Parts: sequence; structure tokens; C-alpha cells
Amino acid sequence: MHPRCRDPGLTQLTEDRFAFGGELLPLEEAQARIAQTFACRTRVEMVALRDALGRVLARDILAPIDLPPFANSAVDGYAVRHSDLLEDRPTLLPLQGKTFAGHVPGAPLPAGTAARVFTGAMLPAGADTVQMQEDCEQRDDGVLIRPGIGMGANRRLAGEDVARGARALEGGRRLMPPDIGLLAALGLERVPVHTRLKVALFSTGDELVEPPAPLAAGQIYDANRAMLAALLSRLGAVVEDGGILPDDPDLTQGRLRTAASRTDLVLTSGGVSTGESDHVRAAIEAIGELTFWRVAIKPGRPVAVGLVDGTPLVGVPGNPVAAQITFSLIGRPLLDRLSGATYQPPVRFFARSGFAHRKKPGRREYVRVVTDAAGVAQRYPKDGAGILTSLTQTNTLAELPEALTQLSPGDPINCIALALLHG
Repeated sequence: MHPRCRDPGLTQLTEDRFAFGGELLPLEEAQARIAQTFACRTRVEMVALRDALGRVLARDILAPIDLPPFANSAVDGYAVRHSDLLEDRPTLLPLQGKTFAGHVPGAPLPAGTAARVFTGAMLPAGADTVQMQEDCEQRDDGVLIRPGIGMGANRRLAGEDVARGARALEGGRRLMPPDIGLLAALGLERVPVHTRLKVALFSTGDELVEPPAPLAAGQIYDANRAMLAALLSRLGAVVEDGGILPDDPDLTQGRLRTAASRTDLVLTSGGVSTGESDHVRAAIEAIGELTFWRVAIKPGRPVAVGLVDGTPLVGVPGNPVAAQITFSLIGRPLLDRLSGATYQPPVRFFARSGFAHRKKPGRREYVRVVTDAAGVAQRYPKDGAGILTSLTQTNTLAELPEALTQLSPGDPINCIALALLHG
């Protein structure tokens, strides 16, 4: 429905959903369309473990060994057979052997004896329980074990972390430091990963200037390209900087088509709304195919996703806060899809609102807040979509659902830690 054809009797919700060029798409539906429309565009390569941080694992990793590979002690103490211990009083056991980490016990543990062991040391055959040294009393004739210790206490079983042949890590996982540690513990030196996604990045608008050039009247420095490049780099992408596109429709089409021919994804900021100088969405429709445009979120309603000569393109809004939020909620799922990663929605947590807020129904709204240790969220006083400090001086997004119209102090709110949206 064209805005000029709207029925005067339409509600504000309906007006908002259809204003400026089409119905708003719910966030989950937009993410579902990404999953249905786009496929992985990378190859598989083997890389050294030291170079695998941040890379996307190309297939499941099955454990080649048990982890740990042998039963060992979790503490410094004394290894015993639990059946030798008295239930109601201390048990005095003669000492039989001593084992340090990295050494093999000399012989199985005889019944009715204890062995001195240290953290990480292999347990002698027959030992099934370890008493911490702080809970024992060593005597000339042996060691006194206090009663009450459970069977298997302080013992690490072979394979209790990961059993040999079990899946240690799943394909599609973006490797983080603990993952690197696990792979090293399994004895792996090289791992299969997806090749890095190559992304062409543009900002648009005659008002933008590249730092440190002097600003003329009406001009501003381009912040989005630097911010989006940082987000892309943290996600392992190779960024091809396309610079600033002027407000020229023919030039926009040509530059986007050239970029699409040599990259896996094109990312633009600005130019996706309905103004006379907004040319990105029109370029997609002229030389490609628009998958969707306009999502029911605030900030960030005008976001375009489509294809240019078969290469995916996502156009986020020009306002920096909207660019960050739409990249995180729309661009990130697309980037993960193309790079072979399994998209993991950001974890939500509950806080209590420390502010009152009114909103229109029909759109999910993201309010920048500071959440304190008591779980109370206070709204940042300046919340325009162009206020960069509303991202740098806060730690949380309060996610207000579509149906909500009135928020009161003390109401529970769904929240996302901003750190989770920064890659």
C-alpha cells in the first residue's frame, strides 16, 4: 500500500507497518529468510592450531584419545581403596609408594594400603579414591584417613571430560580460546576450518568525509565504516574497504556490481531509506534482487538484504546506533550463514526497569541502558540513533517487545549485554 493511499481510519500501528514502502518484517522472520535464502560461500582449509582462533570449524571434531587419557588425582593427597576405609572412625593405612605427575606408578596398590599422590598424577591400579592431604594425618607407620569420604572422591576418570570417539566440538562453531585449549589437550596440531569470508564495505552519502580531512560546512566524519570494519574483523572476515559512495545512482550501481564480482558479501551503511538521495535499495532492485527491506525494530527499521549478481548484500542504516544494532541482529546471522558458522542468538537475561517509557506497538525497540550489579537498568539520557555515546557509555540493550506500549519502573525487561553484540 502506497502511503498516499492510506485509509484515514487506519490505526497508528497499521500506519507504521505500511509507511514508507511496505509492511515491516518481524525480526525472527527476517532471520528465518536469511537462513532459507542464503548458503555457505566458503571452502575448507587446514590451519595450524595457533592460527585457528576466531575461525569457523568446518566439521565435527571427534576425540582421538580419552581426555584425560588415564585416571588421575585431582588434588595432592593419598590414594586408597574405598573398601578399606572404616565408616565410623579414622583408618590407619601403611604407605605404599609415591607418584608424581608425569610418572607411572611402580605397582598396583595392595589392599589395605595408601599411596602418596600429587595433583595430576596417575593413580595406581586398584586405587579408586583420593583423600586431600589437608584431611589426613601422616604418621611414622602410615597415614590416618578421616571417615566420611565418598567413593571416587578427588579422582578424575579416564575420558570423563571427553571419551575417545565422542564429539568434542561441533562443526560451525567459531573457535574461542577454551576451544583452542580443548583441541590442544586432544593432541591436535591442525584443524579444518572454513576459509575467511571476503566482505566489501562501503559508506554512502555526500555528507561523509574520511578522517583526517578538514570538514566543510554540512559534512561529518565517516564513523560507520570504521565501526563495521572492526565488527567484521572480530568475526574473522577479510574486509575490502570500498570507501565512501557519493549520492549518485549510476555510480552506486557500478561500484556495488564491481564489488560483488570479487567478494562474498557486500555491506553498505546508509542509502536504504526512502529519501531522494538514498540509492542503495534502488540499486539492489535495479541490478539484483531484494530479499527483504524494512524490519520491525527500532532503531534500524530500514535495512535491506538481497543479491547483486548472485552475491549477497546487506545495507544497514546510516545512523551509527542503527547501523550497529541492525548489523548485529541482521548482518551477523547473514555473515554466519555465508561463512559456515552456526548463528547463535545473543543470550538474554532479565533486569528490572529503572525508568518509565512509552512506545508504539508493532515494533521491537532496543533501548540503551546501564544495568547495575543489583539488576536494575537505567536508561541512557540521550538515545537518538545517531548518539554514539549511547553505545560507549552503556552496557546493555533493553529489548522491549512489539506488543508493549507502556513500561514502568520495576517492570521486568529482557536484556542483551552489549558485549555480546560486538562480535
